[in-house]
Amino acid sequence: MHASSARCSLLVGLLVLMLASAPRYYLDGHDTHLIMLSFGGIAVAALAFFHWWQLASEWRDNLKVLIRRLAALMIGGIVIMGLWHALFGAWSGWPLLLSHGATLGLLLHALGLWWKPAS
Repeated sequence: MHASSARCSLLVGLLVLMLASAPRYYLDGHDTHLIMLSFGGIAVAALAFFHWWQLASEWRDNLKVLIRRLAALMIGGIVIMGLWHALFGAWSGWPLLLSHGATLGLLLHALGLWWKPAS
């Protein structure tokens, strides 16, 4: 099995998305959802570390580029969702904005990898 840097960046993005969703569940008092999210986050973090550990050095260099792109797209996703909420009056608070923005950023990152493979 060969772990690619694209797969590893998606796992890191999923972990960031899970962390960005945690305040939403914590502040709304959804303890069961938060516990399940925590267990899933631990599993995704372990899997991401395993994939990173398997990467060759040139693939790790490629991963750095992909992580920077992921971070930019997640920040862009938060900005786009903020504009969406401002234009359409759907403001529901910062936890929902953070969660939806991170989701959009990860989706754009995944579509970018699918559209033009980075490896």
